[in-house]
Amino acid sequence: MLEGKALIEDADMPLKMQLEAMACASHALDLYDVLDCTSMAAHIKKEFDRRYGSGWQCVVGSNFGCFFTHTKGTFIYFTFQTLSFLIFKAAPVPVPVPYI
Repeated sequence: MLEGKALIEDADMPLKMQLEAMACASHALDLYDVLDCTSMAAHIKKEFDRRYGSGWQCVVGSNFGCFFTHTKGTFIYFTFQTLSFLIFKAAPVPVPVPYI
């Protein structure tokens, strides 16, 4: 299992959710080739959407940069061997109020 071997670089989600994120990543690694990062990311995103509602994002790879806004309590960034996993729920976009 991935949980004992992953290195959490940064997180603000609850511990239970962190463990679920790592278990989900471990399952994705079992299902897909290590080079198929897109399928792994899609698997993790869909699973988190199912468990916690829509709006989740996932990035999987060995060399990427990012800058984003996330909902408080929904972010984790961890590494496992040569892959990094970034999972977060996007911050809601405010709806503009029309001028009348």
